[in-house]
Amino acid sequence: MAKQAPKQPIALMYQGYRFIFPEVYRQLEAWKERAADIPDPELRFQATDSIEKKAFHCEGGGLFSLLSGAQWKETVTFVVAYQTICDYLDNLCDQSESLDPKDFESLHFALEDAVHPEYEHRDYYAFREEKEDGGYLSKLVSTCQGVLSRFPFYHLVQLDVADLSALYGEFQVHKHVKEEERVERMQQWHQRNMSRVPDMQWYDFSASTASTMGVYTLVAYAAGKRVNRELVRRVRNCYFPYMQGMHILLDYYIDQAEDEADGEMNFCTYYPSNEALKKRIGEFMEETDRKIAELPDADFHQMLREGVVSMYLADEKVKELPGSSSMVPYLLNKSGTRSWFFYLNVKAYHKLKA
Repeated sequence: MAKQAPKQPIALMYQGYRFIFPEVYRQLEAWKERAADIPDPELRFQATDSIEKKAFHCEGGGLFSLLSGAQWKETVTFVVAYQTICDYLDNLCDQSESLDPKDFESLHFALEDAVHPEYEHRDYYAFREEKEDGGYLSKLVSTCQGVLSRFPFYHLVQLDVADLSALYGEFQVHKHVKEEERVERMQQWHQRNMSRVPDMQWYDFSASTASTMGVYTLVAYAAGKRVNRELVRRVRNCYFPYMQGMHILLDYYIDQAEDEADGEMNFCTYYPSNEALKKRIGEFMEETDRKIAELPDADFHQMLREGVVSMYLADEKVKELPGSSSMVPYLLNKSGTRSWFFYLNVKAYHKLKA
């Protein structure tokens, strides 16, 4: 493994496939085995299902460990455990019959505890009937706490990591309550946070909170021992709200048909038109690039940004979406030549798999 973050696509792909992804899947397999021993059948199903269907989240998150130098495995351990918590709780909230915000808040205390090594664990299942998970969720939290407690410079990023983690948890609560309450809750939440994002609508802001990218970037730098308060400020301002907002809008863009069929909230539907959505994603992209230029390892962050755009636009679901024939070339051209390289490679990969 190279000591520095890769600067070229080939190096990024090589290190990802040679080192990061095998380690991610080795750790996921261990968590899957532990999930299979959960006593409660519903909790056991949701835990194993979240790993089987959402492993790609850990793949993407694992790439941030390339910023950690020799400590990359430790960062992967944190990313896999933290993302597994996120995906497990998302499943539990999605399948909830009560739609009780107190239940969702209690579950997401796990994420708050995970980024505070000094915190005692709480009863995360306090407001639901299913409780017997054999210590599964608590072990995930302990794993995150253990990794972060071993990073000597974690204290420099902890406030910002905790804040981004809390925003993500709050988003998950508002997203999963009764359908008729969601928009009003998110609008009020946006009003309370208006000073953070004065130029955003409530759906822009909500999208920018729904990604874990900023958490992983800050933790990865803390692991690599080259972090300071100025770096934290610049990373924070790049990833929240701009990079994260772009990420989630693209994610929601490709899921529009599925979300409509399932009655799920999709932020893309709140834009006045497909043209307005296209331009807004482009604006997020432009602002992200301006902020990336201020970061160390700018080439690496730029590749990740381009990779995110390419990965989503190359998804097979895109060609079925109205207006995609305009959306795809517009965003790829705005994203840059390298994005076309990533895009064509992902398309070729999909064809090979098929």
